[in-house]
Amino acid sequence: MLLRPLFLLLATSLAAFAVDPIPTFHGSIERLDPTLDALIAPDAKIEVLASGFDWSEGPVWRDGGLVFSDVPENTVFGWNEGDTAAKVVLKPSGSLSGEGQGSNGLQVDAQGNLILCQHGERRIARLEKDGTFTSLADKYEGKRFNSPNDLVIAKSGTIFFTDPPYGLKKGEAPEFPQHGVYSVTPAGKVSLVISDIRFPNGIALSPDQKTLYIAVSDPKNTRVMAYDLQDDGTAKNGRVFFDAQPLKSAERKGGCDGMKVDTHGNIWTTGPGGVLIISKDGKHLGSILTGQATANCAFGGADHSTLYITADMFLLRVKTLSKGE
Repeated sequence: MLLRPLFLLLATSLAAFAVDPIPTFHGSIERLDPTLDALIAPDAKIEVLASGFDWSEGPVWRDGGLVFSDVPENTVFGWNEGDTAAKVVLKPSGSLSGEGQGSNGLQVDAQGNLILCQHGERRIARLEKDGTFTSLADKYEGKRFNSPNDLVIAKSGTIFFTDPPYGLKKGEAPEFPQHGVYSVTPAGKVSLVISDIRFPNGIALSPDQKTLYIAVSDPKNTRVMAYDLQDDGTAKNGRVFFDAQPLKSAERKGGCDGMKVDTHGNIWTTGPGGVLIISKDGKHLGSILTGQATANCAFGGADHSTLYITADMFLLRVKTLSKGE
């Protein structure tokens, strides 16, 4: 089904999102293992690119710039090198009536199309060049999803996505007992991949596409799970890859949320305090401490060696020596 957003603003006439003055930001890079120096240079700094957002989320690099969601504001913003402000790219982004929450996780498919987790519409959708949305998945076995949250696109074109209840409207009841992890193939076949996780959130694939990672934002048991991904798209051998619950404290806000994987298989996941860098063997190498509840991150830049971070009201970046997958 095709639906047209109320406002689709072209890059030549984008409205700037006010960021002046930038609130005081205090962040640091915590180094727990010397191997982190090969991923983030010892003199690397956290840069504030923009601020003032309600809840920034779902960053992805597209067409030479970054786009990201502000979920409560039902808006996708854009930022390009040299900009002093983020700009509205798409509004509404996830609730076409304006009564629900906007988009959350974003990705770009092999054709360059923006793929959105639309909270308000409770679906995965593709933004078409004419500004309309095409629904890629909105139901499983006749029931509506809770509120698709984050997604990853496999090399095959299959989309894997998480479906916690965070984006449900007030008074809107879930139609599933589970907070599922689902897949949708290019042909439109929707499958339930994982059904036994409460609050699945971020999602990523290993470079060889054989391991599926799920960030779990359960406030009582925040962690990263790993699953062996089979050729038929099913997931087996679920195990705790990294337990982040012991890191939580009054000073280190947030839980495991969005994540990305670099070309060497290291996992960059948001977690208590900011972004945790974890080796492919599950060793915590260090953290980018933002001082904020941190939602998501994405590699970008000309060679994908810059990590962009959405941390509550801030858009941040850190230059890295590692490159995004």
